[in-house]
Amino acid sequence: MSESLKKKENKKEVIKDIILKLHQGLSIGEAKKKFEEEAGTITSSEIAEIEQSLINEGMPVDEIKKFCNVHALLFESSLSQLVAKEESSTHPIYLFKLENREIEKLTDSIKELLINKDIQALEVFRQELKKMLLELKGVELHYTRKEQLLFPFLEKYGFMGPSKVMWGKDNEIRNLLKNAILKIEELSTKQQLESYIKECVNPLIEEVAGMIFKEENILFPTSQEKLSSNDWIDILKESDEVGYAFIEKPKETSRMISELRKTVVMEPEIKNGNEINFPTGILKLKELMWIFNSLPVDITFVDKDDTVKYFSDNKDRVFIRTRSIIGRKVQNCHPPQSVEIVDRILAEFKNGKRDQADFWINFKNRLIFIKFLAVRDEGVNYLGTIEITMDITDIKSLKGEKRLIDEES
Repeated sequence: MSESLKKKENKKEVIKDIILKLHQGLSIGEAKKKFEEEAGTITSSEIAEIEQSLINEGMPVDEIKKFCNVHALLFESSLSQLVAKEESSTHPIYLFKLENREIEKLTDSIKELLINKDIQALEVFRQELKKMLLELKGVELHYTRKEQLLFPFLEKYGFMGPSKVMWGKDNEIRNLLKNAILKIEELSTKQQLESYIKECVNPLIEEVAGMIFKEENILFPTSQEKLSSNDWIDILKESDEVGYAFIEKPKETSRMISELRKTVVMEPEIKNGNEINFPTGILKLKELMWIFNSLPVDITFVDKDDTVKYFSDNKDRVFIRTRSIIGRKVQNCHPPQSVEIVDRILAEFKNGKRDQADFWINFKNRLIFIKFLAVRDEGVNYLGTIEITMDITDIKSLKGEKRLIDEES
């Protein structure tokens, strides 16, 4: 091992030891002093590597998440010196930072409103604060783009920490924001207002500010160090699918994305004899068949010439389908009194007048939903029609919400 590499590894071990001691009760003041004396400086990727190694060694993600604000504070002075370069206005990181500047403007406005609050005009204050909090919900889109684009690319390079730790912190902010918006309706007295600001609004603003610091001093620099130019191109292309928060992307970025999309091949390709390479992933033929057969809906595909070409074969089909319908004209699969309507819908699909037709019926004491969808390619050329049939009896009775986190173990 070279001397420089050995020195780097030793520094990482020193910092790792400080983090572990923090988790064991070492004060932040003592930790900062120890850090400055024994480590001096640290790069964003080193922080990510250390947190990742702690996860690999068995430290619970919740424990790291609990202390990640402390970690950021510990390395603040070191990181601030190391992160100072400008990015191109078309770079995804530049756009993330533009959003952060708008988030800061909004949180500054909220803080100013809190300082100058007029207790005598409580209802006016409450409505103004609610308006700002609802606007701040745009931060959720900022976090979603980060989680759905930056995190997956970092994972490809072995960095699982951000998706395990930072995603959890994002969700904490989402919950704080949701709670602040819900509880604002309960305010009717000065005492309630003061308690609400202390317990709901101040923690929210602090966490949002803390997340901006962690993004710009840890996540973004680490991403810049680890991701390739091709990775950033892919992220830029995909960013449009997620959307932007608080900003309009520069026209230069729109032109670049438009040019990049021209290079995307939309046609699937057969690979290795039994795999299909789609623009959005690779599936084996067996996987594809069982995906269709596992869906909680019945699917039938009719091609552009009205010929039945395919139906899914799941075990709980609503309507009976037999293989004898393959190759038949779809009109022959319907009773005579329905053929005229079928022909009209297909004609309107073909000439572009409509793209879907919905129906629902009572069948064997169940509510059945039927949707016809026109299938079109990237050039909007008609390829055929999918009929989707689904039993929605139980779905129709759903109330409230059940989140993934509510699932019992």
